[in-house]
Amino acid sequence: MPEKKKSPAAKTTEGRMSKLQGTKPAKSSGPERSVTTRDAAVAVAQPLDAAKQLSSFEAAMKLFHTRKLKDARELFDIAASGPERDVAQRARLHIVMCDRRLEQAAVKFGLAEDYYNYGIALINARKVGEARTHLEKALQMAPGTEHIHYALALAQALSGDLASAHDNLKRAIDLEPRNRMLARQDADFAPLAHQPPFDVLLYPDKKGW
Repeated sequence: MPEKKKSPAAKTTEGRMSKLQGTKPAKSSGPERSVTTRDAAVAVAQPLDAAKQLSSFEAAMKLFHTRKLKDARELFDIAASGPERDVAQRARLHIVMCDRRLEQAAVKFGLAEDYYNYGIALINARKVGEARTHLEKALQMAPGTEHIHYALALAQALSGDLASAHDNLKRAIDLEPRNRMLARQDADFAPLAHQPPFDVLLYPDKKGW
């Protein structure tokens, strides 16, 4: 008999639980609908197959080369979510490049030394084209600065502009003779050290190469 008295309470709790369980689907239906709506919107905006992925990547590359980095990044982001792994990987790499260049564009330099230091960092990263741009700007702001001439000569040598590299290295040595010894010990100048006209510039006492 005591057990029968407890059973109504159990039934009421079961009834409450069943009511609560019955209300859960109704409550969860709201967020489920919003999620599916978003998913549908994404699906509509991004019905990306391999052809469209490649098309987005190629369009992004054109924008990238014309320095329209923000627009390029948006298309790279689309291409990165496509089915072709190789294209997606290249798109992600270019997203990183866009982000870096956008950050660099936001950096404001006020002094020649700022451009010089950043140019040196770019040389170390082997971004010699960008390095030349910043070092040329530094030289415009501080003409006749020996270490800027030296760094610019190095960037020009690495980019294959040997005539300009020779002229700037000569100027650096004229302004500061210690740059001759520095260039002799510089691994980046080593391939040119014994080739004309750098041989005469770096080793003026030696003849008959």
